Amino acid sequence: MRPLVSVIVPNYNYAPSLPLCLRALLNQTYHPVEIIVVDDCSTDDSVDVAHALGVRVIRRTENGGCAAARNTGAAEARGEILFLVDSDVMVAPDAIEKAVAILESDPRVGAVCGIADPVPLIRDSLLEEYRALQFHHWSASSEGDVSFLFPAMCAIPAKVFAEIGEFNARLKQTEEVDYGYRLSQRYRLLLTSAVRGRHDHDHDLRTLLRKLFHRGRARIPLYARVRRFAKGFETGSRAWGSLAALGAVVAAGLPLLLGPAWTVLPVGLLAASVAADAGMYRFVLSRRGPAFLAYFTAVHFLVNVTIAVAAGTGVLQWLLSDRFRRLYDTTPLASREPAV
Repeated sequence: MRPLVSVIVPNYNYAPSLPLCLRALLNQTYHPVEIIVVDDCSTDDSVDVAHALGVRVIRRTENGGCAAARNTGAAEARGEILFLVDSDVMVAPDAIEKAVAILESDPRVGAVCGIADPVPLIRDSLLEEYRALQFHHWSASSEGDVSFLFPAMCAIPAKVFAEIGEFNARLKQTEEVDYGYRLSQRYRLLLTSAVRGRHDHDHDLRTLLRKLFHRGRARIPLYARVRRFAKGFETGSRAWGSLAALGAVVAAGLPLLLGPAWTVLPVGLLAASVAADAGMYRFVLSRRGPAFLAYFTAVHFLVNVTIAVAAGTGVLQWLLSDRFRRLYDTTPLASREPAV
């Protein structure tokens, strides 16, 4: 008999994409499946949307974030395999079937994560087009064994989840990095294009940059502890690309202060930033042409600067705040202070 898969969908105010997410789950090629929507105190009509599609809904009494919602769903799940799907993701019809097949073929694999398509789920802004291409390329170029969990589309055996423990609900932005690190110490964590879907990415630049800033800042305590980046997605060359972009901003005023000859420095740093991730820019050019590439490059420059500033802020907090340094400590959850 095939194992029961419990699909856990954390949701907070995603009524526009939730029906697309749930219909895709209801039409999977794999059976048996139970679907659990964990609503994190939504103020829109998300709960009504889920009920209209005949899906079980668990309503949390306080807003705790994705990590807490996933933990709530896992505690209620009956399946042998947990399949995590964010409410702004529409998985391919065979996503669950392929994830289960991979898990069953190799007991060393503790989690299977999917890769989002280079096209957004809801195409309502140029920024979403940017983010879909950027996120897809960074993910696809990391395909294979990673230590960075992608919980928006991810299958984990229930026994592995019980062994590794819950998501750290104190971490509002980086719970996937923490969980991926813990899981990859004992099992293979596989990122694969065999499992795919479409993601409704952020369509507002301020929202995206704010998220990237807080995520980058909050990862510093973990990276300082393990003394390396998460394997996959984030790379040394991309880190240098972000630093070069920030350097270009800092150096932009030098030509005015020291003369036109100094223009070579900010221009050179900008070129170095692009060269650090040249494959991504070639990918975008091949998909969308030179006009969109110009827009993409401008947005990614802002993203790179934000990531560099976030890392610098995180380093300062790590040096100055003991509470911040303990973000990823291993003491029991009940004894920990609230998240920073």
